[in-house]
Amino acid sequence: MTSEPASRSIWTWWVCGLLLCASTINYMDRQTLSNVASRIKSEFEINNEQYGNLELGFGVAFAVGSVLFGAIADRTNVRWLYPIVLLLWSLMGFLTGYVETYLGLILCRVFLGLFEAGHWPCALKTTYRLLPPESRALGNSVVQSGTAIGAIVIPLIMLATLTDAPGSWRPVFQIIASVGSIWAVVWVFSTRSADLAPVPPLKESLQSTDDVKDTFLSSILSQKFFVLVVIVVAINGCWHFFRVWMPLFLKEGRGYDEKSMLAFMFWFNVMTDVGCLSTGLLTRRLHQAGFSTHYSRCIGFGFCAALVATGGMIPWIATDGPGLNLVLIMVALGALGLFPCYYSFSQEISTRHQGKVMGCLGALAWLTSSPMHKFFGRWIDQTKSYDQGMALVCGFPVLALIVLLLFWPANKPEIE
Repeated sequence: MTSEPASRSIWTWWVCGLLLCASTINYMDRQTLSNVASRIKSEFEINNEQYGNLELGFGVAFAVGSVLFGAIADRTNVRWLYPIVLLLWSLMGFLTGYVETYLGLILCRVFLGLFEAGHWPCALKTTYRLLPPESRALGNSVVQSGTAIGAIVIPLIMLATLTDAPGSWRPVFQIIASVGSIWAVVWVFSTRSADLAPVPPLKESLQSTDDVKDTFLSSILSQKFFVLVVIVVAINGCWHFFRVWMPLFLKEGRGYDEKSMLAFMFWFNVMTDVGCLSTGLLTRRLHQAGFSTHYSRCIGFGFCAALVATGGMIPWIATDGPGLNLVLIMVALGALGLFPCYYSFSQEISTRHQGKVMGCLGALAWLTSSPMHKFFGRWIDQTKSYDQGMALVCGFPVLALIVLLLFWPANKPEIE
């Protein structure tokens, strides 16, 4: 890929910055619930299993939305699709602040999950179209780091707005949702339709051998796709376990009060952002040092998996304190950094069907990880312990790394 003018490079990274902001809004809308989980359980009079049902509904809807919006992203200009889905999920977040029943809460979470699923096909189609292969892991790190920023900001908002009054959590949902409309306007004025339009089919006479082979069926039956299934199920299962249950683990499992829990969640999420951006920078630096793009990503993925694996010590750390904090910070540094490498691997599979491929992978990830929350909630209700589940999921990324190293086929030049 030829070098691009400086003005285009600046514009490209400006657009990546907008993707970061979209991820931030996405996670703020999603993560608000878990940070007030104890209040939600008390106000709606539900147990941990019923709380897990909220995440189950969100996850199943997210799986459906991944396939739906993945297919739409391959056929529609992302410049217009992206703001539409963002405004729709912002609306669902806004309505959450008004619900009065458990059923209403479930419905809001279901539709929030459905529309939030449109974020990733749109964002990854954008980085794929705008960035060369060696820069995609860094670009994807920027996109993914927005999720950490969203998770960082939420505890600060909670600390500033929550009071002892029942329902003081509700305005937070409405404040966050209103930010989405501002982003949508900035996005439309910052992007160009020609850069984000779907790839048009070539005339038969102009198709190369690779173009003919690049079908949706060949993509999802490829060896790379099956390796990515294992990877995405493993890293999503790990990350979303901590996303959903960490506040309750700290508050109910380790005895943190609400302010201490929110303060630690702030620093935990800061470290996830540091780890995410560092992984993207590491892969780019390794490539500049002479490593292939593929092995640069493998090294970054492996380093993050090793950090997360330290969480296996959680059951042997009996109380809160420096030991527990150190282990959780190491998990934070690795957990989110796995995703930019995964996204970059997935962008190698197909040029024309990337949205559908990503949608299928996302659907499989959510369909496997979402039921876990319901059953883990039941396990907590019975055992009163979070430790074993946390230790178990911290081994998932290591399994993904082993599969990646053993079964990823000999690398060909990346799709440009």
